[in-house]
Amino acid sequence: MGLINKLFGGSAEPKEENILPWIPLSELAQLDTVNEKSNTKTQVVFKHSTRCGISRMVMNQFVDAYELTENHLDLYYLDLLNYRDVSNEVGYKFQVMHESPQLIIIKNGTVVAHASHGQINAIDLNRFI
Repeated sequence: MGLINKLFGGSAEPKEENILPWIPLSELAQLDTVNEKSNTKTQVVFKHSTRCGISRMVMNQFVDAYELTENHLDLYYLDLLNYRDVSNEVGYKFQVMHESPQLIIIKNGTVVAHASHGQINAIDLNRFI
């Protein structure tokens, strides 16, 4: 099964046309790692609802415009329907109200930017490297 089928079929992996350095975010323990790693490298979490057309559209635009590599930042993909507990904990741990789709940028244990819906693609990730 291709990655695109997995993404829109409810799996935790995004589409394959423009392969990004996604790290699946599926366990609560990973949030401590995200927090710790943010002290040396920007951490980005993309929260996506696999049943939402707007979320799908925003993700497609994000993937098409993405130009960075895993050397620049760590890019996490969170399927919030399959991992609701992780999605909820992201909000608590990083003090960001839940929205979907949502992009959260973390540096030094702090959210330095976040956006939802169409505003996700207005964020210049280069500013946070």
